[in-house]
Amino acid sequence: MNNFDVVVVGAGNAALCAAIAAKEKGAQVLVLERGPKEKRGGNSFFTDGAIRVAYHNLDNIRKLIPEITDEEAENIVMPQYGFTEFYEDLMRVTEGKSDPVLADQLISKSYETISWMADLGIKFQLNENQSFEQDGKLQFWGGLPLKTENKGVGLIQTLFDKAVEMGIDVWYDSRAIDLVTDNDQITGVIIEQKEKLITVNASSVILACGSFEANKKMRSENLGAEWEKAIVRGTEFNTGDGITMALAVGAQKYGEWSGCHSIGTDYNAPKAGDFNKPGDIYKKSSFPLGLLINNNGNRFVDEGADFRNYTYAKYGREVLKQPGNKAFQVFDSQVRPMLRKEYNLEEATYYKADSLEELAELMSVDKDQFIKTITEYNSAVQEGNFNPTVKDGKGTVGITPPKTNWALRLDQAPYYAYPVTCGITFAFGGLHVDKEGEVLNKEGEPIPGLFAAGEMVGGIFYQNYPGGSGLMSGAVFGKLAGTAAAQLAEEKIKVL
Repeated sequence: MNNFDVVVVGAGNAALCAAIAAKEKGAQVLVLERGPKEKRGGNSFFTDGAIRVAYHNLDNIRKLIPEITDEEAENIVMPQYGFTEFYEDLMRVTEGKSDPVLADQLISKSYETISWMADLGIKFQLNENQSFEQDGKLQFWGGLPLKTENKGVGLIQTLFDKAVEMGIDVWYDSRAIDLVTDNDQITGVIIEQKEKLITVNASSVILACGSFEANKKMRSENLGAEWEKAIVRGTEFNTGDGITMALAVGAQKYGEWSGCHSIGTDYNAPKAGDFNKPGDIYKKSSFPLGLLINNNGNRFVDEGADFRNYTYAKYGREVLKQPGNKAFQVFDSQVRPMLRKEYNLEEATYYKADSLEELAELMSVDKDQFIKTITEYNSAVQEGNFNPTVKDGKGTVGITPPKTNWALRLDQAPYYAYPVTCGITFAFGGLHVDKEGEVLNKEGEPIPGLFAAGEMVGGIFYQNYPGGSGLMSGAVFGKLAGTAAAQLAEEKIKVL
């Protein structure tokens, strides 16, 4: 018989955290992975591993990375990033729209959850992409000093190893298509294995199978027709199955269904995530150090409005709006050594020239307008101290859009241009859950036995996103949902 206490739909970070948490409480757990074993792990497999957590000081971080020596610690400058800083960042970038109950749960549970992940065997490293060397010290900025060892690949491998070690069942090539109910309670799930349909009975079902970003029809309907042209940065299997199943049993939509996390990604990146090239290798996130210019030769955003952590997830859609759904990140030689590691990969597409005129020809943009844009920008740059570790206020005057911080004249050859397009990560709209991850119906009441975690949780992110919050949200709500689902299963057994 296919009987389990808890069935988890999905096999990424949120799903596996849920499964492990449920198993820790004594539940019999089944994980359903729609893809084959070699394509397991959902979007988490492709992440760069950066994970945002509230912490007091470097000592908190060293508990998660005990390999940091006292000598190394003396040369690290790491500002406090506590509950208040995390909460303020989240509310600032979402313009105050983030659900305060869910935001509070995410942030207040973040450090205990990441400590639990470390206890599971997940290894963490310093995220040196979020630092610059200054005065011989590594200066961290932007509240994101942690990443998982070996990016998302290492995270998923460790979580699967732990799941198998604990005796959690994992079924591959198993697509959940319907929830089974009895008197408005969830009693199981129907899955599709090739041409065969199987019903699995369960006291609780946790949906953690991602958003609808890989579903062109749902993207077009909810985000706009232009989103059919976006590159899918992660797994091709996130087609909204979990959301569709939940809505069919009366779940309440929640969050910004017209918004999504999207970034500037290499113009020649694959149309969907390539499992043979894991890690977030196609993103291009050093744009605050340069200029973003479209095919017409014009700038279209304030590249220095904020740290990239707080603008990259909304600037992807701005790139999508440009002619040909394309733009260029342009840098000169004075900032080229400061660019993030992804700019040095063999997969990175770029043009290099000794003059701006030659660069414009290589880019195939409107040359006259391109030169005019650069000239006007250079003339508008104000004097001041350039400091990429803080919002330095070194900006422009008299041009639109302005560049608010990190404005250096672009005048030192050679010059570089990186073509980018828009890559979608996940949609912000999802399901309404309570602070334990239980899915709510249209009346705001829990649907007994139904939980959700990860990208399926709506109401946290609106319009924008603080970098690294997704992995943390997945882990926090995954762990909470797994614990609550196991407890519900235990209570049902006691009643029987």
